[in-house]
Parts: sequence; C-alpha cells; structure tokens
Amino acid sequence: MVNKRTAVVLLNLGGPDTQQAVGPFLYNLFSDPAIIPWPAPLRQILARGISALRLRKAQGIYAHLGGGSPILANTQKQAAVLSEELGSAYQVFVAMRYWHPFIAETVAQVKDGNFAQVILLPLYPQFSTTTTESSFREWHSQSLVQKLGTPSRSVDSYAGHAFFAQAYADLIRPQLAQAKRWGRPRLLLSAHGLPQSVVDNGDPYEDQVSQSSKAIVELLKDCGEFDWQICYQSRVGPKRWLKPSLDEALAQAQSPVVVVPISFVSEHSETLVELDITYAQKAKQMGIPFYGRVATVSCHPLFIKGLAALC
Repeated sequence: MVNKRTAVVLLNLGGPDTQQAVGPFLYNLFSDPAIIPWPAPLRQILARGISALRLRKAQGIYAHLGGGSPILANTQKQAAVLSEELGSAYQVFVAMRYWHPFIAETVAQVKDGNFAQVILLPLYPQFSTTTTESSFREWHSQSLVQKLGTPSRSVDSYAGHAFFAQAYADLIRPQLAQAKRWGRPRLLLSAHGLPQSVVDNGDPYEDQVSQSSKAIVELLKDCGEFDWQICYQSRVGPKRWLKPSLDEALAQAQSPVVVVPISFVSEHSETLVELDITYAQKAKQMGIPFYGRVATVSCHPLFIKGLAALC
C-alpha cells in the first residue's frame, strides 16, 4: 500500500561528530568530483593528501566546538520545527553529503516509508554546482542504486525569496542599531567562498549571493544610513577565489561592522569559530570599534514558514 504522505529531505553538508571523524570527513569532501573535478584515481590521491595536510588545523577548529560539529543537531532541530509547521501529511528527513546520516542512508529510510513523493529541500540558500547540485546528483544516484521509485521534485534555491530576506533583516536590525553607537556601520554580507574558475564555468552562485544581499538590504531602509558590501570567507587552497575576502573587507572598513553569514542557515564551524573567534580577533587587532555577528536564520519563524511554503 502506498503511503499518501510526502517525504521532505533536508540536504546539508554535514560535519564530523568526533575528532576521529575529522579525517574521513575531509576525505569525503575533497574526493567529491564537484569539489575537485579530476579523474577518480588522481582525485582520491589528492583528497588523501589534502585531508592529511588539513587534519590538525581542522581538529583544532572542532576542538572549540567540543570535538565535533553541531551541524547535525542544528539541522535536526530545523527538521523538527519544519515538521511541526507542515503537519501530518509530511515527514521530514535529514541527509548529509559528507558525513552521517549520508544521503544513501536517508534514501533507504525513505524507501522503507513507501511515500507518495519526495521533495528535496537544500539548506543551501544559493545554488552552486559544488553544494546543491552535488547533493541532488548523489540523491539521484543512490535512488537508482537502491531502486527508489518514488517521484521527486526539488527546490533549487531560495536566494531571492522574501521569507529568506525578511528573516535575515529581522536579525540584522538590532545589530545595526547597536553598531551605530560607534558611528556609521558597515554591513558585511559574508558568503562561503568559491573558486573563481567555478563561477567562470557558469556556476550561478555569485549572482545568487548578490540577489540575496540586495533583497536583504532593500528591507533595511528603515535602519537609517549604513554602508554594505558582499564578501567571502572560508577560502581553501591556492586558487583564485571570489573577492573581496572577509579579511580584505574588514581591513577596508575603518568603522563599526556587522557581519551576516548570508550563505549559511545554521550554526557550525564557519560561524561559531571562523566568524565568532578568528575574525572577531582580527577585527580587534585592526582597531575596528565594534564587531557584531548576526545569527543564522536557523529556526526563525519566517524562515521555517518560508521553507514550508516551498514544500
């Protein structure tokens, strides 16, 4: 008998849950052809090398978080709140790209549930071949392997959707108000970096980050005067990446700054360590009078209601 309910699958990056998992997690990440588009044997060799080189630094980052990433727990909270918003006609699952629960594990769960349809809902607001498309490709590949015949549809992105912009604007306003005590603030809309070559090959990520930024800034006209700038964080390796970097943006600021993690929707190492510790310290060293960091939209009611509406 076919279940008439809909399975909603939240797709996310994933993160190591222990110090011992950091190495395997890094290998899974760098062995993805969407990240390193080399032939399989060479890519796997390179992935092992990069993982080994980055292991100690990455373990140090996760040590600040108790040894592992909180991304799974935070995504599960979002799944629970979204499930409540959607009601009994839906069941919400979590699928991670590079660590447990892997997409293959979630495909098996959905198959056991015998659902009428599947909605793939990425927790990447802006579409990229390196994130959203990689997760979609893995889902469809695993669905074929496991013979999941359930029809599926997907949400590609919600970069310019009002609910996403409104949720972030709601979180930004109090930080801007606080920053104004130190002068005219600068809003730094910080997205995860991407190699320039990926964008040059047609990836829409940079355009969608711009779309998100403009939608948010448009809603902040009631906040008085402030400057704003898009920038990028989390660069890895020697390639040319999208610019300006968050380092460069901070160096140019000379004013109170408010940082918005515009490409993230839950707290994890890039926000809790990179933004809250590393860049907060850099801002202090640069003499920036105020450094504010806006929380991710996480379980903000506007964000969750928007995701439900997409479903």
